[in-house]
Amino acid sequence: QVQLVESGGGLVQSGGSLRLSCAASGSIFSINAMGWYRQAPGKQRELVASMHSGGSTNYADSVKGRFTISRDNAKNTVYLQMNSLKPEDTAVYYCNTNFWDALRVFRDYWGQGTQVTVSA
Repeated sequence: QVQLVESGGGLVQSGGSLRLSCAASGSIFSINAMGWYRQAPGKQRELVASMHSGGSTNYADSVKGRFTISRDNAKNTVYLQMNSLKPEDTAVYYCNTNFWDALRVFRDYWGQGTQVTVSA
């Protein structure tokens, strides 16, 4: 059993900042990657940012230079620092992780999502 606990969403004015966090716990042997996706009303879920175990990162073009992803490997926690937020960043943000569990089975998990709303 694995749990992903997300926190940090909320309402912020345009130009403001928020920090999301996602902690993974449970039967995890080794995490391959952790990241954030988002889904706005009427749109498909899209990658925001991800970080692999080796430290490489991947960002959506729309957030480059504004968002920063980081990880605390000891805590199996990933963070998303979001600066210069825009109304178009409004969405439900989902944490995702893929990992090998204690039985060395590769798994992919999603968090329940946290709402981020940016007012104009």
